[in-house]
Amino acid sequence: MARIEHAKTQNPQIATLAFWGGVGTVTGSKYLIETKNSKVLIDCGLFQGLKELRDRNWQAPPFDPTTIDAVVLTHAHTDHVGYLPALVKNGFKGMVYCTRATGELARIILEDSAELQEEEADWRNKKGLTEHKPAVPLYDRTDVKRTMKLFQPQKAGTEGFQVTSDIRVQWWPAGHMLGARSLRVEVSGAGALGQQRSILFSGDVGRCNQPVLRDPVTPPPADYVLVESTYGDRLHEDEDPRQQLAEVIKDAHERDAPVLIPAFSVGRTQDILYHIRELEDAGEIPIVPVRADSPMAAEATQAYLKMVEEHDDDTREITAARRNPLRTKSMGFSSSREESRRLNEETGARVIVSASGMMTGGRVMHHARQMVSNPEATICFVGFQAAGTTGRRILDGEPEIKIFKEWFPVRCRIKKIGGFSAHADYNELLTWLAPLARNAPRHVYIIHGEPEAALAMQGHITERFGWNVTVPAYGDVIELR
Repeated sequence: MARIEHAKTQNPQIATLAFWGGVGTVTGSKYLIETKNSKVLIDCGLFQGLKELRDRNWQAPPFDPTTIDAVVLTHAHTDHVGYLPALVKNGFKGMVYCTRATGELARIILEDSAELQEEEADWRNKKGLTEHKPAVPLYDRTDVKRTMKLFQPQKAGTEGFQVTSDIRVQWWPAGHMLGARSLRVEVSGAGALGQQRSILFSGDVGRCNQPVLRDPVTPPPADYVLVESTYGDRLHEDEDPRQQLAEVIKDAHERDAPVLIPAFSVGRTQDILYHIRELEDAGEIPIVPVRADSPMAAEATQAYLKMVEEHDDDTREITAARRNPLRTKSMGFSSSREESRRLNEETGARVIVSASGMMTGGRVMHHARQMVSNPEATICFVGFQAAGTTGRRILDGEPEIKIFKEWFPVRCRIKKIGGFSAHADYNELLTWLAPLARNAPRHVYIIHGEPEAALAMQGHITERFGWNVTVPAYGDVIELR
């Protein structure tokens, strides 16, 4: 695709939208709206996966953070909020707008991210496993504290709130994780003749009938639409993921063997706990020890229980009966590193749920060192594995993987359960987009997907709706004419 011109230099009176992340990849989401009066960043995510993407986190930002007036967040996952402390470290002093749940979960995620980065830098320095001397974190816990002081959680519903003098935001439930929203941004005086323009950011669109969360809602039509495409080239399996999980646990129980489930501490871990609890209540699986190895998961689980305004009707019924929907019958959280290490001394059938979900770092890597070469152990993937991650390499059948600079043969059993995905597949995305057809957008941009998935999603939308659709590249800038 031909590169989109940097239109801002041609007519400074026309508002622009720049793509500084979440294009060509599922990580690093950053979209900069610039008017003659304001600069607002939608999401501020960390790049993950391939080294050339991760290197962007360490490069100077492609825009001046000191000139950004505000950041508006769609949700709290690392690929949407994880760069915020680095932005603050580089001079950002504006406000950060989000839902109450996103603010609470972002604090948990960013504090954990900083702690893990500090620990890994210390570990690499002690072991001499670093190309840079000394190894340093991208940001530390002090940077996170400074960042959290800028948060302004909003209670507003669809009536919206004013971000700057010429940018207003409305939002609707996205169904992806607790507090997640799709945003409709109104930009005053955007066009050459001073017209108002609107931009719809899908954020990450979830699926209907997921544990705890309300179903996704499509906002009203907008002039420009940015839609995610994580699963733009595939459909989710029809098989019930809960039953697939039951089979994995029953198999492990029969063989008296461990199961490792790499899962994000926020969102996916709570889904897994909810389903195991349901399976136990229904008598469909034996009771085995379940260990959630993450202090962040423990804190996030409490947040999930506390944010009742985000709950669906089923969860409200369970909590109204004074039952915990996220607690299994033989369950424990491992908060300290010592408790985490002791998990690898346990024997017999057990389930360890540990982050990170794509095996890009964190405690799951220490468990993987113990299990990946064990033919009796099972590593069970319950979410998308981005290119370049350890999880993707295992799923792709690589015979060896590198963990902390050591190579390990892959001999364990490998299972994948696709139905747990928190992302809509392309059919579900088309259903989400369908209400916009009554007033077709001027242009649609495909974001937050690997190249094949983004191109496939472009084709699906063109075929179904006949709209103008583009897959932008990193650094592209469009005019909001």
